[in-house]
Amino acid sequence: MENLALSNNFYNNKKVFVTGHTGFKGAWLCRILSELGAEVVGYALSPPTEPNLYSLLSFNDGTRSVIGDICDFPLLHKTYSEFLPDIVFHLAAQPIVRESYANPVYTYQTNVMGTVNLLECVRLGGKSHNARSVVNVTTDKVYINNEETRGYKENERLCGYDPYSNSKSCSELVTYSYNRAYFKSMEIAVSTARAGNVIGGGDFARDRLIPDCVRAALTKTSVKIRNRNSVRPYQHVIEPLFAYLLIAQEQYNDISFADSYNVGPDEKDCVTSEYLAEAFCRLWGDGMSFYAVDDVIDDLSDIKKEPHEASCLKLDCSKIKTRLGWSPLYDIDRALTKTVDWTKAFCENERDVDEVCIKQIREYIAAI
Repeated sequence: MENLALSNNFYNNKKVFVTGHTGFKGAWLCRILSELGAEVVGYALSPPTEPNLYSLLSFNDGTRSVIGDICDFPLLHKTYSEFLPDIVFHLAAQPIVRESYANPVYTYQTNVMGTVNLLECVRLGGKSHNARSVVNVTTDKVYINNEETRGYKENERLCGYDPYSNSKSCSELVTYSYNRAYFKSMEIAVSTARAGNVIGGGDFARDRLIPDCVRAALTKTSVKIRNRNSVRPYQHVIEPLFAYLLIAQEQYNDISFADSYNVGPDEKDCVTSEYLAEAFCRLWGDGMSFYAVDDVIDDLSDIKKEPHEASCLKLDCSKIKTRLGWSPLYDIDRALTKTVDWTKAFCENERDVDEVCIKQIREYIAAI
């Protein structure tokens, strides 16, 4: 793939609006945009964890952070209208499946009405003073999951099972409606990107396997994993972020590229939770180990309490490969190696992690 964003300095001096910039993916995206010379305004709640990646990173003088709720339309609209971006990346979300079971109303408010609010800002900006390119980042879980062993395609039916997945399906439908009702006639290019499970340095969220592994490594305890045989399309966080950047660039230059795109690893890198935990422990060393809840009789009662999660989920990413020339560069073992490298740097001196991020970003750019 020829990454035109790098070969012709596409993002240099572009005004980019990022919602959810204090989250794991948002922080990485802002760091990449900073490296590419973009002028960035991020809009999000305060970082969701302590420690958190966003606070550990350094940005160029063109990066500004606004703390606000995506559901606070007056503040969101004011921030957006004052900045008038060229490009928008919408990542703000309540992203945890298990949290969505506990707080479904908040999940729908954030993931559905948050999308409405963001797209309404774009609509009100008008054709003459507005973004030309918008990418709404959703999830691989938007599809009706029949536990197929094949990858789902973009034209298959949307209807996620749990409140998180379903709210993201709704976000897709909201985007579809705004596209048909408003944006096509306004010549504003809007795409949705359905990414697989991301891993990488700096994810400290609850109820995610790699952050659980990191916490176990730091406390020298065994990792407890759920659903050991569940298959997911894991990929390093840099992979989908560069796909989003490519989508935004190409549709900015040619609106016909605006569409819905799956973004995930090759099928061989869709692995089980057990594989991921075992590989992390092996790469970490120091006698690190894991166990599954169904291996320990004391935990059997907990299994029945677990909320439903699909046992198999894969994506067919042939559309983005064919139309935009994007392909994943890292297999799962390389993605895990980079995650472990970042985490060990954090353990040794947490302030060094910005340098690790820059190194990993530049290595990826050089490999494209």
